[in-house]
Amino acid sequence: MNPDRFRTLQIRFSDLSNWLVTFAIVGILISIGLGWLVKGILILIGLIAITPVVVILGVQWWLKRNLIQDLCPVCSEEFPAFNNTQCQCPNCGEPIKVEQGHFSRLTPPGTIDVQVVDVSVQTLED
Repeated sequence: MNPDRFRTLQIRFSDLSNWLVTFAIVGILISIGLGWLVKGILILIGLIAITPVVVILGVQWWLKRNLIQDLCPVCSEEFPAFNNTQCQCPNCGEPIKVEQGHFSRLTPPGTIDVQVVDVSVQTLED
């Protein structure tokens, strides 16, 4: 008796058992029906394709509602900021409060904010 013959037979049976298990699983899936699997895969592919578009449109809509671009009340530098937040002017460093789409100075309580008016001096001659 050839000892290699037994190994060859053993290898063939292991390959055959792998194929039998594969065919059994495929047979069970065919008998159950694969429509649900195909539909599930198509729905998953559709969700993967649509999700980035919905996210991009949602972020753009949110930015249009919440990103404000206005002039600094101190140095008149134009810069963007989020609505209903506090920030600093990148040019002069003044603390800024963003309310209702416009910038205003963030001042401590009791501070009186005044507007400077330039008055030219005229001399009267006698």
